[in-house]
Amino acid sequence: MTTAPRPDPTRTFRVHPACRVRGPGDLAAVMDVLARGVEFAMGPGGMTPLPAGEPGFFRSATGGTTGPAKAIRRSHHSWIASFAVNAGVLALTPQDSYGVLGPAEHSLSLYAMAEAAYLGADIHAVAGLGARSQVQALAGASVVYATPTQLRLLVATGAVLPDPRHVLCGGGRLGADLRAAVAAMCPAAEVREFYGAAETSFIAWGDGTGPEGSVGRAYPGVSLRIDADVGQVGDIWVKSPYLAEGYVTEDTTPLNRVDGYVSLGELGRIDADGYLTVLGRRNRMVTIADQNVFPEAIEEHCLAHPGVDFCAVVPVPDRLRGQVLVAAIGAAAGRCPGPELAETLRVACRDAFGALAAPRRIEILDDFPLTAAGKPDYVCIARRMDGGA
Repeated sequence: MTTAPRPDPTRTFRVHPACRVRGPGDLAAVMDVLARGVEFAMGPGGMTPLPAGEPGFFRSATGGTTGPAKAIRRSHHSWIASFAVNAGVLALTPQDSYGVLGPAEHSLSLYAMAEAAYLGADIHAVAGLGARSQVQALAGASVVYATPTQLRLLVATGAVLPDPRHVLCGGGRLGADLRAAVAAMCPAAEVREFYGAAETSFIAWGDGTGPEGSVGRAYPGVSLRIDADVGQVGDIWVKSPYLAEGYVTEDTTPLNRVDGYVSLGELGRIDADGYLTVLGRRNRMVTIADQNVFPEAIEEHCLAHPGVDFCAVVPVPDRLRGQVLVAAIGAAAGRCPGPELAETLRVACRDAFGALAAPRRIEILDDFPLTAAGKPDYVCIARRMDGGA
């Protein structure tokens, strides 16, 4: 497998002259800032150059799903190093054309746009369009970067996309059922899931050939460590040339670093063959009747149902048990009646996870709360679901 190039702190983004952008007009401003290599801040309002900043650095935000989004600072070369890895492993060239489904303020989408611009590939930016319009706008795209939610909405259209040769999915669990559905939608594509975060960039990736539930092996150049024996659950620690410098604001707890490794509080295990399985965030793990339950596993199970577009499982107080789990579901109107869908999911979760761990209540929400990055807004959802479990 291709090894990671040694980072060069003097290297900054450039926009390859062969790159063409199809999408919102404001992307021209994004490309201009990338080309100038100045420090910039990326937020919901767009891309803001920082005149007092340093060349070769930029600021972006974490997803903000379980709390306020945090601003992070990273070097350009921490992304450029992985551009070379992806180009080598995936045989990416200026003749490729990238389909980017999310807005530029989402770290995954900004990464995809920067990689395409740097390599000289065309960019089809389709954020803001409905799923059916996105299908049409992706005509000719050979590389697609998307989250599981974005892919799920595309799959629901029933369309077939013959052009992609690579689908790269990040920002959440892909799951075996969605992987199969994406493979059927994009029959010529290799579907590759990657696990990472805004603070770490790539951590692991896989093409689905590993054990069920795993996210693959360490990304080239990444060293993974679990503070537990092989096959046992522990905190995931990452060391690589792709790490962010740290958080920007002084009142934010610094990145948890030990001996060059960073931990974001996620739990997982690595088997003897190096495959990583991510169980979930430590701060989302819930103990019910002395049983540790990871809501992420329940969410993935619910999202496998073709009638479910969004799912968030959150704990709420309970007088008898201390706390129980409830599930909020976002579903397309008409695909499956709400009461029928809720009952189907309730039975499926009890069968899969047992009566104690399964959600005690499942609600179908017409206005499912999402963050700017298109992920469930757990803070808002927990506030709405708290009561009457």
